Amino acid sequence: MVELLAPGGNLEKLKMAVLYGADAVYIGGSEFGLRAKADNFSPEEMKEGIKFAHSKGKKVYVTMNIIPRNSDFENMEQYIREIEEMGADAVLVSDPGIFSLVKRVAPNMQIHISTQANNTNYMSAAFWKEQGASRVVLARELSLEEIKYIHEKNPDIELEAFVHGAMCISYSGRCLLSGYMTGRDSNRGDCAQACRWSYRLVEEKRPGEYMPVYENERGTFIFNSKDLCLLEHIPELIKAGVYSLKIEGRMKSSFYVASVVRAYRMAIDKYYRDPDNWSYDPKWLEEASKASHREYTKAFFLGKTQPDSTQNYGTNSYIRGYDFIGLCREYDKNRKIVLVEQRNKVSVGDEVEVVMPSGEEFSLMIKRMTNEKGEDIENAPHAQMIFGIECEREILPFSMIRKKSDQKI
Repeated sequence: MVELLAPGGNLEKLKMAVLYGADAVYIGGSEFGLRAKADNFSPEEMKEGIKFAHSKGKKVYVTMNIIPRNSDFENMEQYIREIEEMGADAVLVSDPGIFSLVKRVAPNMQIHISTQANNTNYMSAAFWKEQGASRVVLARELSLEEIKYIHEKNPDIELEAFVHGAMCISYSGRCLLSGYMTGRDSNRGDCAQACRWSYRLVEEKRPGEYMPVYENERGTFIFNSKDLCLLEHIPELIKAGVYSLKIEGRMKSSFYVASVVRAYRMAIDKYYRDPDNWSYDPKWLEEASKASHREYTKAFFLGKTQPDSTQNYGTNSYIRGYDFIGLCREYDKNRKIVLVEQRNKVSVGDEVEVVMPSGEEFSLMIKRMTNEKGEDIENAPHAQMIFGIECEREILPFSMIRKKSDQKI
């Protein structure tokens, strides 16, 4: 059965990913991963996260996919020993130096070759297999036919492919733009996302005269990519030999992780119930789209694209269909009150949607709210405050409460 792989930017996101249907989660420690601005995991949190995932029969992969400098190797050997002792199921690397160090220090550790290694052909997959890698994460720039061919040539190595999330304008994320413009090296986990900015032209004989390039009244975002979404192509991916379907987003919210994982879980499960009669359900896209996202694209999956099919020149804004109101912590059966950790303001009289880790979502009109002392309140305006909502139906821990929103951010 194909693996559904989800991002875990912190401990809460890891737990949300597991509870909402991921088979595995990829996470980063405080060093060596390509998301320096994510919350990331302390050693204690990583140990807890791996233990939690394993208790649910799920796997955890640790990212070590920076493009390292000499100084990065100073503490790396000890770090590898620590994550092996914690029980990490694999590490992701892109650099041959890190690869060789992992092989020496932790010879039984599985190694996945990151997309940062530009895995675009069957020969590179074969090379990494010969070196001892157990999996290759394919470049986002590949088409379905190219993926099929790589699998046909290398049927004995696991292939992992991105199916959802942010796209990078640079080949497999190998970008110098952020470092050049801001001093923040994207290849060492500190990308400033300069590709999302609005740009204007300067003619060489008119220095200081900035000439706008218009797609709309806001200018143009000439490097700004849409988000990848391959929900419609689950059967093709599985039949092409992809072992793991990967969702991007360690910087995204718990709400994003849970919503997108839930959508792909439904699509994958439907396929395995009846592969020959699988059909796409638009409700899956609706579910995934309830978290903030950019416009969607299939990018290179169906072959070469039109020049404007993957880029959004008009805006770098997100589309947000729903607000994440709060995360349910526990349900008091005697009082019929669910305790919620607030994420966005909510008031008595609001109609919300409750999504539990298992089962269908349901609507709830908020008729009564309480503070931590059990006193009635009209709204919950403070970030991460704990409040209660009266509900006759028992609500499981880690359930999400969301509310419709037309806001763009």
